[in-house]
Amino acid sequence: MRAYRREDWDAIARIHDAARLDELRASVGVDAFLTLAETYEGEGLFDGALWVAEVRNGSEPVVAGFAAYADAELTWLYVDPARYRQGIGRILLSHALEAADSAGIECTVLAGNDSARALYESAGFVVVETRTGKLAGNERFRATGHIMEWHRP
Repeated sequence: MRAYRREDWDAIARIHDAARLDELRASVGVDAFLTLAETYEGEGLFDGALWVAEVRNGSEPVVAGFAAYADAELTWLYVDPARYRQGIGRILLSHALEAADSAGIECTVLAGNDSARALYESAGFVVVETRTGKLAGNERFRATGHIMEWHRP
């Protein structure tokens, strides 16, 4: 785990774009897809802390996922689809929980994104509300999201 650097942009854009398609495929549909380059500014990617998780590919570190946290909200968490189920999402989530400067954290998980919801629930998040409205980042589409909260023990 380390802080994001400008030279990580291509890696996180590639990861987001591939993983976002998986997320949308299970929920709203891939027609709602927009790239990270199209959405990062409006969705505040750089508004708070941004971290990347690296793994070794031989002797070279490779960005395998990223997470962002701002104002007691985990706003982004994406893992390279080639690295799903290797614990990277859990490491990113644990880092965000440890770094949180508040007693609780909120996140939103799209309905249908069962693997993300399971990850958050395994860390102690609970669904506190379910809302249907405009999809963040692509308001032309409607989506249902589960608002989940975690509170520091």
